Amino acid sequence: MFSLIQAASDFVDKPGFNWKLLITGFTISSFLFESYLTHRQIKSIRSNGKVIPKQLESKIDEKTAIKSQDYSLTKLRFSQITKLVSLAENLAFIRFDVLPKLWASSASFLAKLTFLPPILTGVIPQSLVFLTQMGFISTILGLPIAYYSNFVIEEKYGFNKLTIKLWITDMIKEALVSIVIGFPVMSIFLKIIDYFGDSFMFYVSIFLFVFQIFMIIVYPKFIQPLFNKLEPLQEGELKTEIEKLASKNKFPLDKLFVIDGSARSSHSNAYFMGLPWGSKQIVLFDTLIETSTVPETIAVLGHEIGHWALSHTTKTLITGQFHIFTMFTMFAAFVKNKSLFQSFGFANETPIIVGFLLFNDILKPVDAVLSFVLNLVSRKHEYEADKYAVDQGYATELKTALITLHKENLSSLSTDWLFSSYHHSHPHLTERLEAIDVASESFKKE
Repeated sequence: MFSLIQAASDFVDKPGFNWKLLITGFTISSFLFESYLTHRQIKSIRSNGKVIPKQLESKIDEKTAIKSQDYSLTKLRFSQITKLVSLAENLAFIRFDVLPKLWASSASFLAKLTFLPPILTGVIPQSLVFLTQMGFISTILGLPIAYYSNFVIEEKYGFNKLTIKLWITDMIKEALVSIVIGFPVMSIFLKIIDYFGDSFMFYVSIFLFVFQIFMIIVYPKFIQPLFNKLEPLQEGELKTEIEKLASKNKFPLDKLFVIDGSARSSHSNAYFMGLPWGSKQIVLFDTLIETSTVPETIAVLGHEIGHWALSHTTKTLITGQFHIFTMFTMFAAFVKNKSLFQSFGFANETPIIVGFLLFNDILKPVDAVLSFVLNLVSRKHEYEADKYAVDQGYATELKTALITLHKENLSSLSTDWLFSSYHHSHPHLTERLEAIDVASESFKKE
């Protein structure tokens, strides 16, 4: 294996090769491809967005269909602008050699801190300063887009519940959490690659797996409460029915929470948290409880429990680990690629963090293909979870719940198949309703 990696490394490390031109080409190609998909979706919505599918006749009125079409088109047009801005930023970073300049400025910053001990002035601390600079620039450039998305588009269609104060507070909290958790994780990540050499992919994969487990445990207890208020679900019909559902399916339910999703948005959802092999916490958005009946909410949770019963979370975790290992095995061929660094203005240095950022740009064509594959698997899981809820006897309630969620979220009534395959991890509502009807007929015959 290591000989193959070395051979790949020798093959891609071509002195004088114009990696900058290649990555520029990948960046522009990615923009054009996603723009093409967005164009297809806009065309589909313009042609069919007001047409109410047969499954939804009498369920969705014309006024809602028109509003849904307008909302979808507004978001798609704005996404084109955001992609164009992102493209301009990426090309500017490449054209003006921003990466080596930020790397040099991070070294200069640490050099001025003469009181720091030697251990805090090496490559890893410099990498952390470099990432902080990158994050700051990204945040500042993204502020107008984030503001317009929340306070203009989402506000116009009645979804935004954020205040300016809460929006700013959230950003500050996110930055602090990124520093407190991200700095140690990134330090260990870089140290592993530096210490273990060509075999680093094994140890990085193990470390990231442990970190994922750590976050599953820590996030609901310490991080999520910084942003949302979680309160125990009050005694009543809903709690009783959820506990019955969990007991019936031997779901290891530990706690039931209601999250104040309405503090930021009127969109609704439900999910569960916990280790694949441990007890679980079910979290319901307060907006879901407000807009859905008890049977509809139970049907949604029947779907979520289906993901657990069918081991979808475990399969996703294993698939993710395989993806991580494969990605870092490929990265091993680039981590010491001098021609790559030289092409981007690094004459004598080969900082690992910069190499990893550039490697992700090189990986864009692979990521595009991977998006189709992962969404295909995810869609399969969604169909299976729907069938699981149907087999529990919730076919009618699940259909009603999905339609209600679709209406409340103003989701598009029409979708282009290629756009959906690339961007959507869930099948379209009409596809799910058809599959539920098929599963329901099969269930009745058994």
